[in-house]
Amino acid sequence: MENIQIRKNNTLLMIGIIFVAFTLRPAITSIGPLTGHIRAETGISNGIAGLLTTLPLIAFGMISPFVPGISRRLGNEMSVMIGLCILGAGIMIRSSSTLSLLFSGTILIGLGIAICNVLLPGIVKQSFPRKVGLLTGIYTLSMGVFAGLAPGLSIPLADSLSLGWRLSLGMWALIIFTAIGFWLPQLKVKNTSFDSLKQKQTGSRIWFSSIAWQVTLFMGLQSMVYFSITAWLPEILHTQGFDIAIAGWMLTLFQFSGLPANIIIPVLADRLPNQKGIALGIGLLCITGLSGLIFSTNKAFILCCIIMLGISLGAAISHGLTLIGLRAANAKQASDLSGMAQSVGYLLAALGPFIIGFLFDFFHTWTIPLILLVVITVIYTIAGVGAGRNLYVLQENTNTHEQKKAPSTIA
Repeated sequence: MENIQIRKNNTLLMIGIIFVAFTLRPAITSIGPLTGHIRAETGISNGIAGLLTTLPLIAFGMISPFVPGISRRLGNEMSVMIGLCILGAGIMIRSSSTLSLLFSGTILIGLGIAICNVLLPGIVKQSFPRKVGLLTGIYTLSMGVFAGLAPGLSIPLADSLSLGWRLSLGMWALIIFTAIGFWLPQLKVKNTSFDSLKQKQTGSRIWFSSIAWQVTLFMGLQSMVYFSITAWLPEILHTQGFDIAIAGWMLTLFQFSGLPANIIIPVLADRLPNQKGIALGIGLLCITGLSGLIFSTNKAFILCCIIMLGISLGAAISHGLTLIGLRAANAKQASDLSGMAQSVGYLLAALGPFIIGFLFDFFHTWTIPLILLVVITVIYTIAGVGAGRNLYVLQENTNTHEQKKAPSTIA
């Protein structure tokens, strides 16, 4: 009977995690195709419009180090619920009528997503320690599904249904309400935090780990490329002759192309003795896709490049989240590493959409911004190879026997 109850609780938790994951990208990815509409109505520049993608990432970075502390006070379950509520409030405020609310709601969106972003890897490590790769793959796949639907639906909602860009963005609050409903059963579970497990404390020492920094750079710089593409791909394609509605669906193609990688890469990473080759493959594929956008004018080949970018960056985000679990010895360490990687990482990522928009305004060409993204890809590939070493964080800095060589986490 006890085993049946445990399986039931784990099933409810897994369903809750999936629905929380559904909410973590649409509020951001839906912006890209609507950038032209927003600029036309508000009169803001491309650089300022880039802040609509950048501000949530800044919020990610600012609050992420504090999320484990919030969890210790309130419990993981309640903390995730608060994150969902803040995210829903941000979406509704962003859809209001004034420019100031547009940006303040955007900041709230980032705060809400950050809380859930940081806690999910640790919750997976804690509740499913032998299936980190599989469960990470499932929730990143879930994240990718709605990340892909959002940009494709943005223009039809705004134009075909005559909702306008504000209501088009506001419609995604409906998913938040659904996720809250599926997460409610977790509030009936005894509140847990990662510190309640009597695990070895890592505290600030994790900031002195070379592997932790390599995971952080991989996570942050691949996110910089991902969010830059998410923010500006429709505009890039529009200047290359694509209709803006078609360009929005090309962003959906970009998102959906990464879905198989979302689930395959974490499982593969979990089974391999190290993950260096995965990072190298991700980087090479991303460089190829970006190079095609720079040098090709053939629409069919550009389509292939978008698919390559989708596969590589879909693999990159799921691999980054998997590395957090694989490089951590326990759930508390995973939470600390997640806070560090998503704090510094997303502050780095936040620079991307703004810089790309600024460079286009300055040079009036997408070539220079895309070349910058190639350079960033080279750097995150090098960091990813280092993060692929089969060690726990801090293990490279200690000669004690408290930590052993990191085993596979698949049962």
